[in-house]
Amino acid sequence: MKVQTHDHLEAVGPVAWDALVDASRLRSPFVTWMWQCEWVRAFAPDARLEVRTVEDEAGRLVAILPLVEVEPGVLRGAGGTDVSDYLDLIVRAGLEEEAWAALLEARAGERVAWDLHAVPAASPTAVALPRLARTCGLTATVQVEERCPVLALPASWEAYLAGLSGKHRHELGRKLRRLERERPEARATCLEGTAAVEARLGDFLDLHRRSRVGKARFMDARMEGFFRRTVVALAARGGARLWVLDTAAGSIAAFITLEWDGTVGLYNSGFHPDHAQLSPGVVLLSHLVRDAITRGRHRFDFLRGEERYKYEFEPVPEDVCHVRITPADPPPASP
Repeated sequence: MKVQTHDHLEAVGPVAWDALVDASRLRSPFVTWMWQCEWVRAFAPDARLEVRTVEDEAGRLVAILPLVEVEPGVLRGAGGTDVSDYLDLIVRAGLEEEAWAALLEARAGERVAWDLHAVPAASPTAVALPRLARTCGLTATVQVEERCPVLALPASWEAYLAGLSGKHRHELGRKLRRLERERPEARATCLEGTAAVEARLGDFLDLHRRSRVGKARFMDARMEGFFRRTVVALAARGGARLWVLDTAAGSIAAFITLEWDGTVGLYNSGFHPDHAQLSPGVVLLSHLVRDAITRGRHRFDFLRGEERYKYEFEPVPEDVCHVRITPADPPPASP
């Protein structure tokens, strides 16, 4: 296999890039051409890029590894740890080990570290890389860095409720009834498509910033620009939805969901703290889960983070990992 290094994403281009994503095991939006380009535009506009590509003997693109220099001697997977929940080598399904072997052999003499974050624990990257790295005189370490709570969805909402523990089924019903009693006019609205999502995205951003101080700092002007561009672009192709819980007093909760491969992902949230006693986030989330079941989706992924409210729906946590590849005598670890 042939390995090349490029200094810009355009060396691959959107058509070839997304065709490879479609042929891979991990087809999440975080590894798509649009997402990666917007991330570089927003968060690494002046950084040095190394886009490693692997081609087979016939010249067919087999793998892409986009890296960004974060400090001398340290390259990190593009996509960022703050906004991308699943990242990995973009590679044709079934050729993961061959592609990694080629990439590792090509960089064997380089005195640099590769830091890959948010790698699913079941990925060949996390499973096979330590063994493959040793054959090239390299060291690969794999550590769990976070977990994504995930629901396997049954065929009906009734079956889902029946599968909950008595405690959580009772609590969910109590919160739904309380909102109906105290805010009978409340309505959960799902926005789809470019115009509808764009029109209400400001409501989400306002609720997101209100939720707590940390979120207000997170959603600065640069982050808002990234959200507006990526969410609207995904909504245009059916890959993102905006859910809002509206009352006579205004919006009190909102979620952005992303969709891929029969999965609904809970990407980000916001709620009005003045209405916290009504549990608006949990109530709205119940509408999201029910809608996903009704539409025949098979997974509801709460994405990274183990906030308590997620576990009220009894998901199962799945590990995501930090994978670090270094020479056998590595340079100092990055902070």
